[in-house]
Amino acid sequence: MLCLAVACGPREPALAPTPLPDLTKLAPSAQTQIREAHSRLVSLTAARAPAGERSAAFGELGRLLLAAQFPDAPESCFANAQALDATDFRWPYYLAQVFRARGEAQKSVAAFARAAELKPDDVATQVWLGETRLQLGQPEAAAPHYARALALKPSSVSARFGLGKTALARQDYAGAVTHLEAVLAQDATAAAAHYPLSLAYRGLGDVARADAALSRRASHEILPADPLMVDLETLLESPQSHETRGIRALEAGDGAAAEAAFREGLALAPDHAALHHRLGAALGLRGDRAGARAAYERAVHLAPDQFLAHYSLGLLDQEDGHPAAAAAHFQAALTVRPTYVPALVRLASSLRRTGGATAALDAYRRVLDAEPRHGEAVVGYAMTLVQLGRHRQARAHLEGAVLASPDVTAFAHALARMLAAAPDAAVRDGSRARAIVETLVPKGRTLDLGETMAMTLAEQGEFARAAAVQRDLLTAATRAGLPPVVARMSANLARYERRQACRVPWTEQEWP
Repeated sequence: MLCLAVACGPREPALAPTPLPDLTKLAPSAQTQIREAHSRLVSLTAARAPAGERSAAFGELGRLLLAAQFPDAPESCFANAQALDATDFRWPYYLAQVFRARGEAQKSVAAFARAAELKPDDVATQVWLGETRLQLGQPEAAAPHYARALALKPSSVSARFGLGKTALARQDYAGAVTHLEAVLAQDATAAAAHYPLSLAYRGLGDVARADAALSRRASHEILPADPLMVDLETLLESPQSHETRGIRALEAGDGAAAEAAFREGLALAPDHAALHHRLGAALGLRGDRAGARAAYERAVHLAPDQFLAHYSLGLLDQEDGHPAAAAAHFQAALTVRPTYVPALVRLASSLRRTGGATAALDAYRRVLDAEPRHGEAVVGYAMTLVQLGRHRQARAHLEGAVLASPDVTAFAHALARMLAAAPDAAVRDGSRARAIVETLVPKGRTLDLGETMAMTLAEQGEFARAAAVQRDLLTAATRAGLPPVVARMSANLARYERRQACRVPWTEQEWP
């Protein structure tokens, strides 16, 4: 028996079939890549190539299929790659990601655990082990993985975030607050931390902070740096891979690299509407407004339901002073996506400038129904009421906003402006306006706030002081090179010098 075993060599592991899925929805270039990888695998298998070569071939085919976002096909590829080479950390790691994407947490934990055995110092693996165990309701088991990741990489926001979530799950509210506040101190854009932070504050009985954190919540994920998964994004020679590269370049503010990536994608798929829209964004970042417009127009020509391209065209028209054309594009975007808040806000702004103030109110109301604390919508709604001569409603609306969100200084400032300069004497209250402004000044001096202070002084009959404040503001605006602001300030200064108060809370130039 011993001689037979030596003669025959080690037993070949049982391998699962790896048929190709339907590739017809992929770009031709991506189909070619995957078919070539499959053909190479078939050739190596037929030639009984060494196990290491076949493992790499199975793994490469699996990576291509995973990059193409096939949910099931990569599994057998990575399983076979692992069976042929049990020492390569990548294959159980990718297998775990396949299971994770399919929501199979138990299988994902087992595969990540195998990857961690092979490479214990991999930060992403430790974070994902924490995530999957937390998903399974095992915070005690999750915490050591996050702690290990943080020890390996003290700057890991995702590991710190995980520790905050596990502390919250264990009802350790003070510990959760410590970790989640540290996340936001390290990365203010990690808005997903606000929701669990609000729960932790509430668990400690701090309702005010809980409400404030809840208002800042966002659904963006806080993910670990994951080189193996990032590598997949550019693996396929497809429009999508170039789009991904371009998006990353846009996020980094590199318009030239983004443009190059999007053009490479369009070379593969000239009629890809989303890529034309992305190209427009890159050209806009580079200051090529004409090129951006042409790209957006091409996108909506190819796909009339490309609502983001309609929205982008609306922004260009609004910036160019064409509110009616802008409104038409925002309406087109909303026809496709009725709940798209940015388009609703910009539509309201455009309607106000075309005489459609009543319709603008409706657009703002739709925004506020979805996002009651939306800053521009709250103030824009008040400004539109003023435009319609409904000053008492405007004051009541702003008072309600301040009561509901006392931490939002923009709402308090808008109310002060109404109290200082409303045309309706029954709405004005100079003393109250001044008190509000004086509470806002320590939080940050701005030209707008200075103007409001001058308005309150004039409303209280202190015209000399109002004029002095206005002159200082006018000097600052002149030095800053702000001609429209200088013109507006000059008009108010002339009023104060004539001992007249301001009765225009906001000029058209100040409309959002």
